[in-house]
Amino acid sequence: MAKMLVIYKTPADPAAFDRHYFDIHLPLAKQLPGLRRYDVSKRPIVNLSPGEMPYLVATLYFDSLDAIRAAFASEIGKACAVDRRKYAPEDDDAMMLLFESEAM
Repeated sequence: MAKMLVIYKTPADPAAFDRHYFDIHLPLAKQLPGLRRYDVSKRPIVNLSPGEMPYLVATLYFDSLDAIRAAFASEIGKACAVDRRKYAPEDDDAMMLLFESEAM
């Protein structure tokens, strides 16, 4: 199993972020080829580390890192990348982590 973890910083306009993310981006991203599951954090998020509190955390599940790469090379994947710039326009508005995982 491979995961893509996306950690969003608190946006300038949280209501506008939520509208766009849940009404436009999430339905688009759920169409990614090979996507197995998509989780979004509930609020509040408890941050046990010093620093800025994350606003939202999304976890996307795929079979492998190659499947993630293929998904984001697709037309839907490219559209997701363009759309992300509409609600989180700056590079540092979101941190994205890709990794393989295994159940222990």
